[in-house]
Amino acid sequence: MDTNTKSERPLFRVIFCRIKEQDKDGNDILTRPREIGAIWARKNGKKGGRVDFDIMPQELPLRQGVTFIVPVDEDDEGGAQ
Repeated sequence: MDTNTKSERPLFRVIFCRIKEQDKDGNDILTRPREIGAIWARKNGKKGGRVDFDIMPQELPLRQGVTFIVPVDEDDEGGAQ
């Protein structure tokens, strides 16, 4: 039974992929995506969102990966896509 209401769902999921290596053309080859947090609506109708990280990959501050922001759909059950 799904007890989540629209207000209990995040606006976006924060997904991170590490840079594993580069191909022969110099393009990054990424690892499998991993959800590292979510962006939640601010309360009282304020604009913007609040980022909550569940984990902080050590590659993130070193810029050794790519961060994606993925919108959450009404039928979204979570997890990286």
